[in-house]
Amino acid sequence: MRGRLKVVITFSNDRNLGQISPLSNFGFFYSLAMTELKLIAFDPEGLVTLSAHMQDAILRVGDIAYLPGEGRFVIIANRFNWHAALQPAGNGKKNVERRRTGLRFEHVKRVQRLKIKDDAPNAVLELLSIEFEESSAPEGIVTFNFSGGGAIRLEVECLEAELKDLGPAWSASSIPEHSDENDSREESDTSA
Repeated sequence: MRGRLKVVITFSNDRNLGQISPLSNFGFFYSLAMTELKLIAFDPEGLVTLSAHMQDAILRVGDIAYLPGEGRFVIIANRFNWHAALQPAGNGKKNVERRRTGLRFEHVKRVQRLKIKDDAPNAVLELLSIEFEESSAPEGIVTFNFSGGGAIRLEVECLEAELKDLGPAWSASSIPEHSDENDSREESDTSA
């Protein structure tokens, strides 16, 4: 099954605020009038779309939770709205904003943290990408790559992820920029 991504788009009111056009067989661009984004991915192609929306999200270590009894992994982050930033605003400036967003993965068997300490809940992380590597279909490894070389790896029975905006956008101070960084990693295991 290729390209299974469920897209739910919520608009600010009942008026017709613009067209939604397909980006590909697994994703959609959304209107600037959109207030909340909800995406659900069941395969690697769908996860690519989630990753693009979560690129440069900022989160605290304390906003990461693994619930082994439920097989669930959750992150609450302030995601940068790249779609809005790439669209011209009415005044010729860029729309630079962030949104509080929840990201949930189901069917998680094990979590490993690399260069991320559980005992520093206020430490701030910047998410660069989310990747999936299939091991034995449909099982695989989901990897969250953070600036500074940190990573979180999820061993999953199958891929099921949901991104959901949790509230309104607010103005951000700048557009994120990236630089080359050392990628050495230390590993700690938080198995179920």
